[in-house]
Amino acid sequence: MILDSVSSGATKTRIMYQAYLSYTQLKEYLAYLEQGEMIKYEEGTQLYRITEKGRKLMHLYEEIGELASSKDVAMAKIVI
Repeated sequence: MILDSVSSGATKTRIMYQAYLSYTQLKEYLAYLEQGEMIKYEEGTQLYRITEKGRKLMHLYEEIGELASSKDVAMAKIVI
């Protein structure tokens, strides 16, 4: 949710509300994502933005979700 919310640039407040996080949680996650180079902070605009590495992670996460849901459907057909 954090990566999605910063895809077009977002402030801490916007990220916190869109990702349903407390301020304490937000600070920890932002620090983790910055260290992993998934997001970057722009001093001039005071916005967080997703990096190319973050976009790749988000894309992979979506693919895994699709695979898992298609596997659940296939398993349900076998059981029935």
